[in-house]
Amino acid sequence: MPHTVLLAEDDRAIRNALERALTLEGYHVTAVADGVEALAQAHRSRPDVLVLDVMMPGIDGLQVCRVLRAEGDRTPVLILTALVETADRIAGLDAGADDYVVKPFDVEEVFARLRALLRRAAPAPTEPVPTEPEPAAAPEPGVPAPSGRCLEAAGLRMDPQARRAWRGDRELELTRTEFELLELLIRNAGVVLEHATIYDRIWGYDFGPGSKNLAVYVGYLRRKLDEPGAPQLIHTVRGVGYVLREG
Repeated sequence: MPHTVLLAEDDRAIRNALERALTLEGYHVTAVADGVEALAQAHRSRPDVLVLDVMMPGIDGLQVCRVLRAEGDRTPVLILTALVETADRIAGLDAGADDYVVKPFDVEEVFARLRALLRRAAPAPTEPVPTEPEPAAAPEPGVPAPSGRCLEAAGLRMDPQARRAWRGDRELELTRTEFELLELLIRNAGVVLEHATIYDRIWGYDFGPGSKNLAVYVGYLRRKLDEPGAPQLIHTVRGVGYVLREG
């Protein structure tokens, strides 16, 4: 079955062109002209992924995203934006978006980002349930999981199965992309990961030296990790990439 895309874009020329391109790429597309229609359609039939323009009359793309996230809807969201400042991109991530594309965009970049979002949203393969020993009980809210299934590095603790992470006793509220980026850094603690490596592992596509996508996500993740008086954990190696380490 083809993946379903809900596209919300108020510019008719862009909406029609992107709808045609996505259809030719094999997606089943529902295209609407504003945020009100997008919410109504999302409530009628949940798509596999949403593509939302930021600047729309009435309810904009970020408001649509906030409403869906508040309702517990975790459908992947790709934001289309003409706003290029870092603060604007962070606003999109704050609203619960998973990724963004800056206008004007190459349609191949949209395809690549959609493929990455859909891969990450796909359910993990079912594994046989062991009978011995008994499975461990789920951790209580705010309590780190048993260390046997956790990753630990630089004062961080992560349970990949439960998709939970802590710095010390403080649980971190992370988006899907932030969690996957942090997991990659923890698994490679002390190792400098190049930009291209991170793009390939997280997005499945290197968006080139001009992309600021990774820098935005790293900056946002730092805001959630860093604590007053505590050492910064994610370090920039200029011209190369990033490394997780204490001090």
